[in-house]
Amino acid sequence: MTQPVYRAGETAQTLDRGLRLLYLVADTSEGLTVTEAAERLGVGRAVVYRLVGSLAAHGLVRRDPAGRLRLGAGVLQLARRAHPVVIEAALPALRRLAEEVGATAHLTIAEGSEAVALAVVEPSWTAFHVAYRAGSRHPLARGAAGQAILAGRSGSPDPVTTVGELQAGAFGVAAPVLGVEGLDASVGVVALGSLALAEVGPQVVAAASAVAAALAG
Repeated sequence: MTQPVYRAGETAQTLDRGLRLLYLVADTSEGLTVTEAAERLGVGRAVVYRLVGSLAAHGLVRRDPAGRLRLGAGVLQLARRAHPVVIEAALPALRRLAEEVGATAHLTIAEGSEAVALAVVEPSWTAFHVAYRAGSRHPLARGAAGQAILAGRSGSPDPVTTVGELQAGAFGVAAPVLGVEGLDASVGVVALGSLALAEVGPQVVAAASAVAAALAG
């Protein structure tokens, strides 16, 4: 079968429209109809149908029972493949934070209604510290890490502190990672003893800012 020949400009335009459609769907929680997508992109419905076909083939977009366009599970696969990049960028700031505070530092991301510990660094000089496993999950509304993510969605950079919500006797302080497109995350520390928010809070906020800067760079 003869393959169609595309001019470079035409290919770039198609890619641009496909990416714009993907962002539109991601930013519309109630889903989009093909007509709505066509109007927002300024193209015909036939163009949207072709774009949806390509995106759906890769699992990035799906049609719900009402025919509205929504994100597909393939987006989650892309996000998971980006995790090593995020972890590598975050580790230097987490190591500094763990050593400065003398507590276990972590980078936590949101996956649906859960908070997931993506990277964990334990301090090297303490006799005792909280053991916290990367991959651990808990409800987003519980614990400092999840609550900081929720606070960050409204743009608040302020640290959050909790006591004993996930582990009896554990103190947590966390701050959201702000300004990184597509990343719903927080940086925090957890310790067996009490943590002074006035002292530890600014250190955690600084670490969250350092992670954001590393990812932006």
